[in-house]
Amino acid sequence: MRARLQIYHVLGGASGIASMMLWCILIFFNPYSVEISWKPALTTFVMLFLPAGLAMLAVMYSYRLLMLVAFGWSILPSLYFAATPGIFAWFGVTSLGYLFTYLLMKPYRLG
Repeated sequence: MRARLQIYHVLGGASGIASMMLWCILIFFNPYSVEISWKPALTTFVMLFLPAGLAMLAVMYSYRLLMLVAFGWSILPSLYFAATPGIFAWFGVTSLGYLFTYLLMKPYRLG
């Protein structure tokens, strides 16, 4: 049986991967800091990277509730970064990608 690729698969997958890549840039290649601070790295990992992983799982298994949880989990730090100038404002776009993916997913119907 062959799985059909829907638009929400592409949007959710791209948002999750983009958020993970942005987190790596924020922590390891940040032009605004000289050294890696592990406490902010752990905080941003929990607030930005883990919801991206959850969004990827939600897309793979077509589970709407997980996508909504990923959006709710990441919206506040994403809004904070969206208000800053620079590349990290794209975290707001990835969080909106989670929301649009949730809205595009069809609810599961029994029977």
